[in-house]
Amino acid sequence: MPMKIIEVYNRIKKSPYLNLVLFALTFLSTLIVGAMQAGVDPFGKPGDIYKGVPFAMTLMTILLSHEFAHYFASKRHGVKATLPYFIPAPTILGTFGAFIKMQSPITTRSSLIDIGASGPIAGFILSVLASAIGLGMSKVMLVPKTPGTFVFGESLLFSFLSNITLGPVADGYDILLHPVAFAGWIGLLVTSMNLIPVGQLDGGHIAYALLGERHGRFSFILVLLMAILGIFLWQGWLVWSLLLLVLGLRHPPVIYWEVPLDRKRAFIGWLSLVIFILTFNPVPIKVL
Repeated sequence: MPMKIIEVYNRIKKSPYLNLVLFALTFLSTLIVGAMQAGVDPFGKPGDIYKGVPFAMTLMTILLSHEFAHYFASKRHGVKATLPYFIPAPTILGTFGAFIKMQSPITTRSSLIDIGASGPIAGFILSVLASAIGLGMSKVMLVPKTPGTFVFGESLLFSFLSNITLGPVADGYDILLHPVAFAGWIGLLVTSMNLIPVGQLDGGHIAYALLGERHGRFSFILVLLMAILGIFLWQGWLVWSLLLLVLGLRHPPVIYWEVPLDRKRAFIGWLSLVIFILTFNPVPIKVL
């Protein structure tokens, strides 16, 4: 009996069924969140759930582009990787994102840069497009500051896009984000979270390729700064810092470290750092 259970488990691991089920559940959770943003009670009026499609389709496209960019970059460099695993979540975002799992070691620093940077850059491009298009459909409204209201922070880039699209927002007013713009906002947040140059996050892959063994000390300093931000700005950073400590700050070595980075890969690595700074959101969500 145990052998049969192991065989079934191995078949499930090798098949795409789990990936497809998680994708479908995540699409459903984002569809529900999108419908609620449109003022629909998805459980009271399930026939109107289609109104959540703009948000769900935009966000899922951003996440798919991010993960499949990783996947195809891994294949190009001969690194075994799983198909994306999506994470549905009954939250105001509708998902906790997605990930792929590397199943073989990465051989060179150039491979590490390509695999680490491909996902965030692909997701970043689509997130910028979604944010710009969605902001054009958003409205500036007088918003009463009632207790319990969610307030979304802005990165440098999102603030710039909103200023050139909608102009300065007067005191007492706020932007009522169109669902497409909100999906773009989430995409930029996911990009910045992934590009944190710590441990084995995408940013950690890139930082290790650029810094080598200095990456471990750099990761520790950044996690300490995140914990401080979590105490004084947003508690989510404290959770992130603890999670990263549990997952580990050190990066596994590449097989052929002596193979140097070319200028193109070094440029992509530093460009990723610039993207991280532009998309970093110090206080993503707060409740009045």
